[in-house]
Amino acid sequence: MGRCVDGLSKKWRGTETILLVDDEDMIIDVGKQMLSTLGYKVLAAKGGREAIEIISKTHNLPSSPDLVILDMIMPDISGGETYDRLKAINPDIKVLLSSGYSINSQAKKILDRGCDGFIQKPFTMKQLSRKSREILDKGWVLNRKYYRHNECRT
Repeated sequence: MGRCVDGLSKKWRGTETILLVDDEDMIIDVGKQMLSTLGYKVLAAKGGREAIEIISKTHNLPSSPDLVILDMIMPDISGGETYDRLKAINPDIKVLLSSGYSINSQAKKILDRGCDGFIQKPFTMKQLSRKSREILDKGWVLNRKYYRHNECRT
């Protein structure tokens, strides 16, 4: 199989839209760069309120995010509350929980409520690409197009 970005197999790339939610500018900047390099369209939210607003405005539109990467600890609204509110807007939304802490009881509670996965910060591009692809490829949401990525996009 051919190689793409930083030795990542082609199948780990994508073209979907990902909403990255974090209150730290550095995480947003680095995450956007990694995801863009992997071929994704990236939206960013500096906290839970902004993420909820984006999902509310784009729900059922072609520009709606296919995946949300959600920080667990944020000052405005917690990751758990943000998760619940996002799911209330769109029960089919796919969410990858992100934290600088290992999985603790708070993260387990969110995962038990149906969150699609967990990634610990700091993460590498390889870890982010694999976890994102695994979640995006888990299923198909009605009225949304998902493609298996077998070729590098330029």
